[in-house]
Amino acid sequence: MTAEIRRYDPETDRDALWELKRSFELTLASGTGGAEKERSYRGKLTEEYRDRYLAWVDRCLEEEPRAVTVADDDGLVGYVFVLPESLAMIWDAAVLNEVFLEERHRGAGVADELVAAAVSVARDQRLPIDRLVLDVDRDNERARAFYARHGFEHWGEMVARSL
Repeated sequence: MTAEIRRYDPETDRDALWELKRSFELTLASGTGGAEKERSYRGKLTEEYRDRYLAWVDRCLEEEPRAVTVADDDGLVGYVFVLPESLAMIWDAAVLNEVFLEERHRGAGVADELVAAAVSVARDQRLPIDRLVLDVDRDNERARAFYARHGFEHWGEMVARSL
């Protein structure tokens, strides 16, 4: 299966991006972290969260029109989201915020093209440290292997606590 890799168009792709974002969140929730994590992730996927997320995407696109790249195969099947340069101060590096591809398209090179698009956006940013970073769940061995294949290396570790 091949897919066209192109810029996200908020006029035509908005609903489809949200459906992919939902799938991304539910895949994370069910694949790593147990029942509590799954309940938390499912619980946040409200209409209010949808509206806030899509408004945030719009704000990111105002600064960086290439922030979201999609894979289109007669409908969106995946996306990659690189945060705009102004948010690079979060990690002092470019931030690959999200990448997701529907299961049926995995293993066909589409994810490779999405990551290449993310690297292209990141290379054009003025960064304190020339790095592209992302958060990968330590239990997601498939994702960790994918990113390692693309040259990503362990670089610190995120920890979290409840509020």
